[in-house]
Amino acid sequence: MTNGLRAARNAREWSQERLVREIERHARQHALTVASTASLHVYVSEWENGRRPISERYARILRALLGVTDDELHGRRTSAGPPEVDGYDELVSRIDAARNVSVTMVQTFMEQTELLRTVDRQMGAAGLVDQMTGHLATLEDALTFAVLPETRRPVARALAGAATLAAWQALDSGAVERAWRNYELGKRAAQEAGEPMYLAHATAEQAYVLCDAGRPATAVELVRDAIRVGGSKMSPRLKAWLYAAEAEICAKAGLANDCRRALDEAARWLPEGQTARDPDMLSIFLNEGHLRRWRGNALALLGDDDAVESLYDALGALDPTFIRAAAGLRCDLAQAHLARGEYDQGQEHLQQARLLANRTGSVRQRRRIEQLTQQL
Repeated sequence: MTNGLRAARNAREWSQERLVREIERHARQHALTVASTASLHVYVSEWENGRRPISERYARILRALLGVTDDELHGRRTSAGPPEVDGYDELVSRIDAARNVSVTMVQTFMEQTELLRTVDRQMGAAGLVDQMTGHLATLEDALTFAVLPETRRPVARALAGAATLAAWQALDSGAVERAWRNYELGKRAAQEAGEPMYLAHATAEQAYVLCDAGRPATAVELVRDAIRVGGSKMSPRLKAWLYAAEAEICAKAGLANDCRRALDEAARWLPEGQTARDPDMLSIFLNEGHLRRWRGNALALLGDDDAVESLYDALGALDPTFIRAAAGLRCDLAQAHLARGEYDQGQEHLQQARLLANRTGSVRQRRRIEQLTQQL
């Protein structure tokens, strides 16, 4: 058993005192009653040392603050496997219920995923962990007990999209094992649904886990495999997105020529116009403005002087609801300025990035901000 609370707190670089302040702030915002400040300090210490169990009342607050599941909070290993049923009567009842999942119900699942995606984009992933965990459990349950292909495929498609979103949220929250498992779940669901676009998207995003883990060369191979998997079944916008992802990962791997080639491919496949949403793949947002940001990000990673111009163009065109993207863009600008020895400008953008990352609770962004801060 590992101490999940301490690990989650340390991932955010919070002291115990900071965690107590965040508990109190959360309680004020949601009109909840919590113990006194002095008592909370004792609770946190005892929770982390295993001398006091975390009650469900406080566990709910901590999950929302830290973006962890209940298993992660309590340091339990994630249990894998289908839901258990006892006896034939219950099994048949679950199968009958799954058979009655209608097109309308699947659409409701998709709409719930879309709502969670919107809230995540604007407010961050940490506070959504309970909703996302419950949403995935409902979809997995529906798929587990669905029997015939005509019922399974639409549910699997909905699960593929939700699992990939949940994986990205977990990666942003610093829960890398949960991210990896959810990407695997999304890939399996996409394969069952016969949806190569969903499979390609989940595979490419999973490459970022490898990148963050210090395996950029393997990540390059995986994102290229995603492009191969999608093949001719992909929409042009998704293909452009995949090449842009390849460019960023190649930049992290130090493959400058491959990075520029992939950027050219992304520009070649991107449809014209300001439309960003892909109607065939709702999780994909990409237009010329987004691609300029991505180009600037890749060039900044390479230390290329052209990065600054692309990034400022992207900053002017950025949708203000993309809070996490704005934090990433500020990091890119800081990196580009630091590569040119422009430390004052770099520090200014890092300050803005830190404010935005604090709003979303992004562990991944904070980690990058700290790495860049060390270069000042």
